[in-house]
Amino acid sequence: MLLLGAVHALSFAPGPLPSWCLPFVQIFALAILAAMVFGSSTPRRAAAAGFCFGLADFSVGLYWLYISMHSYGGLAAPLSAAGVLLLAAGLSLYTALAAAASRWLSGRHLHGRADFRWQLLIAAVWASTWAGAEWLRGTLFTGFPWLNIGYAHVEGVLASWAPVVGVYGVAWLAAFASGAIALMARSRNGANDASAAVALAAAIIIGLAGILLSHVVWFKQHGQPMIVRLVQGAVPQSEKFDPQLMHQGIETYMRLAALPPQPGDGGPDLIVLPETVMPVFQDRIAPQVWEQWLDIARTRGADILMGIPLHKNLDGRDRYTNSAIVIDRYTPLSTLGAGALRMHYDKHHLVPFGEFVPAGFHWFIDMLQIPLGDFNRGAPRQPLFVIHGQNIAPDICYEDLFGEEIIRSVRDSELHGPGANILINISNLAWFGHSWALRQHLQIARMRALETARPMLAATNTGTTAAIAPDGSVGAALPPLRKGVLDVEVQGTTGLTPYVRWGNAPVLIWIGLLLLLGLSLRKYQPGGPQSSVTEDE
Repeated sequence: MLLLGAVHALSFAPGPLPSWCLPFVQIFALAILAAMVFGSSTPRRAAAAGFCFGLADFSVGLYWLYISMHSYGGLAAPLSAAGVLLLAAGLSLYTALAAAASRWLSGRHLHGRADFRWQLLIAAVWASTWAGAEWLRGTLFTGFPWLNIGYAHVEGVLASWAPVVGVYGVAWLAAFASGAIALMARSRNGANDASAAVALAAAIIIGLAGILLSHVVWFKQHGQPMIVRLVQGAVPQSEKFDPQLMHQGIETYMRLAALPPQPGDGGPDLIVLPETVMPVFQDRIAPQVWEQWLDIARTRGADILMGIPLHKNLDGRDRYTNSAIVIDRYTPLSTLGAGALRMHYDKHHLVPFGEFVPAGFHWFIDMLQIPLGDFNRGAPRQPLFVIHGQNIAPDICYEDLFGEEIIRSVRDSELHGPGANILINISNLAWFGHSWALRQHLQIARMRALETARPMLAATNTGTTAAIAPDGSVGAALPPLRKGVLDVEVQGTTGLTPYVRWGNAPVLIWIGLLLLLGLSLRKYQPGGPQSSVTEDE
């Protein structure tokens, strides 16, 4: 189980595996787990298999947290490794729950002869418990949906389902396919072979439907295209917050932002800089530094979107936010120091332990040497940035894991007006070195583009800085850990996908109905009379 979970962890981003095989690795690794769950004698043993699978899956897939805690947080190596294992063990409780619930609900239907209806139900219950557990993991305790199996499918036949059912719906479809394969692999007689083949055929039909859905265009072009410059400064995390080197990092970003366009290319309409490119609160920055940024905006004739922590005093109370702001050639210098900008966004979904301290864990934060540890939250839906005739929705780093929150900015708002035409994520992934975190985060951004049918731009400090089309394809990207700029033409889009309209509600209702069906039919013996269920089931 541990080896299987480790292999499964490789499916969430290309490298070392090529991108084309990620969906297959994910489905077949999960199919082996499903077969072991189906063959378990009790739900407890199924839970043990699910826990071991999850422990390896999350330990390997999230190994990069060790880098942030040890290399940049100053936590001792044994404690950092223990922290990763403890988190993986906690997250594995969800995989254990899914495995145990699936085995318990399927009960006697996993043994003996079963017609195709029972086989379909078993595969559907497995998919529902797994996707339901994914949703719980992405929701409870502020949520941690990293390594949702849907992210292994930003390419392949299930990717086209994302605009319809979102990442949790894609997770259900992938889990159903794995369950169908497991049932086919463990069928023991001709009748079961034929019945299991029906479940597998249903999975194939889902894939074929995905191919048909790939020809559906969910959006229309909006306004005129704009040129956007994405800036990647590759400032090492060890230097970014060092008072002796901080200004050097800011100067790197100024130099890159001020670069003239390539001959024959138009100048940028918008220059996008990463999260906390200015790594101190705005009221601690000298006016001369702000004047340099304003000079760049005037020289390039462009708006500048940058990440910066903001400090404001509202009604006598200090408020600290991790924010994105927009400045242009007309921005008054006085508003920069006060943080009173017309276009600003305050991060809403904060990172536990990095941006806010959960109750009872201040002792843990005190052990780390991570700055900016306790922020206030922004509102769930905020005014969008209106630039060059496009409505732009920014989000900051970790926020683009939550598709149900991103779609709020794509919908029209009675208070704030029309929804977004372009999505922009600004991040500082230098906390995780040159690790899988960079590529995994790009896969997540691609899923958000698929779900919303909006272009997604990612501007990061160390990688991966990229322009993603509404179909989830990467149009251009900068190599990780390399200084540079990426000037891209971006066309805003309009139109609402089914997922943007309805969110996760249809998938959650579907999961709930299937689990209720599994519960109501649990006491029946397939092909025979009603019978009781033994205690171990």
